[in-house]
Amino acid sequence: MTECTSTAIRAKAPGRREYVARFDGGDISSDGGALLLGRVESRRRILARLSDCFVDRRDPGRVEHSIAELVAQRVLAIALGYEDVNDHEALRQDPLLSSLVGKRDPKGVNRKRERDTGSSLASPSTLSRLENGHPGFVGDDRYRRIALDFQAADQLLIDLFLEAHDEPPSEIFIDLDATDDRVHGEQQKRFFHGYYDHYCFLPLYIFCGDHLLAARLRPSNIDGAKGSIDELDRIVGRIRDAWPETRIVVRGDSGFCREWLMAWCERENVDYVLGLARNSRLEALIEEPLDRVRKAHEVSRRAEREYAELTYRTKGSWSRSRRVVAKAEHLARGAIRGFTTRGEHLQEVARRNPILVTALTPRIGYDRASEIVREAESGGKSIVDAAVDLTGLSREEIESALDPGKLTGR
Repeated sequence: MTECTSTAIRAKAPGRREYVARFDGGDISSDGGALLLGRVESRRRILARLSDCFVDRRDPGRVEHSIAELVAQRVLAIALGYEDVNDHEALRQDPLLSSLVGKRDPKGVNRKRERDTGSSLASPSTLSRLENGHPGFVGDDRYRRIALDFQAADQLLIDLFLEAHDEPPSEIFIDLDATDDRVHGEQQKRFFHGYYDHYCFLPLYIFCGDHLLAARLRPSNIDGAKGSIDELDRIVGRIRDAWPETRIVVRGDSGFCREWLMAWCERENVDYVLGLARNSRLEALIEEPLDRVRKAHEVSRRAEREYAELTYRTKGSWSRSRRVVAKAEHLARGAIRGFTTRGEHLQEVARRNPILVTALTPRIGYDRASEIVREAESGGKSIVDAAVDLTGLSREEIESALDPGKLTGR
């Protein structure tokens, strides 16, 4: 909110007009879009239903902010771009947000405690108790008397999805996605992820179109597909109870192409479309289509592609052969031929890659491995040099364990 004065500012404008800036408009907000969110909530009651998923063991006689108000305050603020709970130190004085939350005293004139006067909404510390409560500790700790019933919240997401359809669709696509949630502090269960090249969590998201069906915050030192079956079993079961005739298709990138996930889909009569990383065996199987698109490109000088269908089974990890659709493609820029690499430079880049330290983790532990990465980054050292400084291992042992050639099977 803006604190206003009654002073007017005037300036000459083209022609006979002039610019006038006045500051006597009262309480002014730049978050007018919140009114639309308020209208949506009044019709759908999504936040009200979410608040019903919380367990509240607080003393009713001392409560000023109901669970419904706390949930609305936090979620609406996030939707408006205020994702940090510390933002509420100022937002708690916002009469527009207070009105949307449902406060009858949006300016906080009649608060119980004098120090809260002027702030109608909850403080950051109160909101933190809402977010950090755990069902197993509710009631045992004066600061943990609120907790989310995770099963109820999971059920709500699916119920909202089902209610959004007037009639059962003939077919739905459920999309699996694991992505990074970067962290900037020393949060528990944060790990360095070599692909994303930073410390992060690795949450699992499950969508159907624009509808969120599940979200799980996970550490990043796991397989990206971990836990997928538990979530799908719950989601697919609930959807089939409501829509028994609807065809369900699960989709995901190559990070979800796992034998156990495909086998589950086959047992449960769920169709699936999963990415499959290329390898030399697959390339050999589509050698003819690859040759055809190359020749077609030589004539057209444009990108050429062709799709091939084949049956494929890995040498050991798959329990059966499966249908694979492969794309043979030759881009307009052509193939790269006859390039020369700078071997020494590539070796130096590899020696500084933080992911190397994971090979030492079984011997030195994750905490020490993290220290090595931080030492290498802050001191401009290679991972090997940092490991020599921070462990009791010899340089020969470390260089052997972290040899990029050995680690990649070259």
